[in-house]
Amino acid sequence: MWCRRRQWPPACASPPEPDGERRAEAAGAARIGRWHAAAYGLGIGTITSDGALQVKLLRGGSLGSVEEGFLSRLRPRDRFQFAGRTLELVRLQDMTAYVRIAKKADGIVPRWQGGRMPMSSELGARVAQVLAGPLDSPELRALAPLLELQARISALPAADGLLAESAKTREGWHLFLYPFAGRGVHEGLAALLALRWSRLAPNTFGFAVNDYGLALTAHAQTQMDADTLRALLDPAQLFDDLRDGANLGELARRQFREIARVAGLLPPSLPGRALRSLRQLQASSGLLFDVLRRHDPGHLLLEQAEREVFESQLEARALQSVLERCHAARIDLHRPKTLTPLSFPLWAEGMRGTHSSEDWRTRVQRVAERLEKRHG
Repeated sequence: MWCRRRQWPPACASPPEPDGERRAEAAGAARIGRWHAAAYGLGIGTITSDGALQVKLLRGGSLGSVEEGFLSRLRPRDRFQFAGRTLELVRLQDMTAYVRIAKKADGIVPRWQGGRMPMSSELGARVAQVLAGPLDSPELRALAPLLELQARISALPAADGLLAESAKTREGWHLFLYPFAGRGVHEGLAALLALRWSRLAPNTFGFAVNDYGLALTAHAQTQMDADTLRALLDPAQLFDDLRDGANLGELARRQFREIARVAGLLPPSLPGRALRSLRQLQASSGLLFDVLRRHDPGHLLLEQAEREVFESQLEARALQSVLERCHAARIDLHRPKTLTPLSFPLWAEGMRGTHSSEDWRTRVQRVAERLEKRHG
């Protein structure tokens, strides 16, 4: 039978059989299924880790790298110490932090996750109970002179109270708190208190933490009383204040990268091909994050990213528990004339973020000798 040219399928051709369509669909589904199975197999056992951000000057070269978990908490214009300089964050772009030299000398000292072993809240509570109890062990008897000096200048921590100290030094006005909740919780608590305190009166705050306490340093003159401190420790509006105080958007964006990798949204590198760099993964996941947040803000993966930031990085549950305990406790506020044995390590920790022609150990040793001479 004659058919016209350039017509496809030919007019005389019969329509495809239904069985042929089913076979084509089955073959396509099989190919897609094999691809998903391969991607799933390559993603099994994925272990995510914290990346490192390159620190670069806006007009200059690279200064080194800092862990992503530290820099992602900072906002533009925040200052931190790095490479022997005080730097001001300008912006975070992919896996690079662009900075400029800061005019002020104070700034946060970076912390690396591998060097942090924070004390748990349970252990901290037990330490507070031991310090408030009798000196019935060789270790406590060795600490007896320091504990007696602490009790004479200020007070010892009590199991049913929160010890707070307000003191003034050449660096500014200090508020020392001793919740004994561990370094991780104290970092979140210090940032939260600094945010709430700055709302009462414009001021610039720096903070230092260790396993048993925290220190807030105000550059402008300010006074703290027990009622104001109790209001700052109110557990209400905790999550809203954390959203305002922490760089939650950037933290969630980088946490979404790990979620997207495990969920299969970022295709894994195939065997025999070059591995995708962390910069490429962050660029791809950042694009997905922006699209979902703009067009589907209630997406489950976005909620999971924010929830994991609160739970793992900001330790919101532990922080809420500490706030409830401190808010209900008796606040024992003292105003010592000098640094105390408990506040001196916190003051020394804050001194790491200042520049001097002397090293940190020499300056701390000189102040320690001065305090020992004063108090005998």
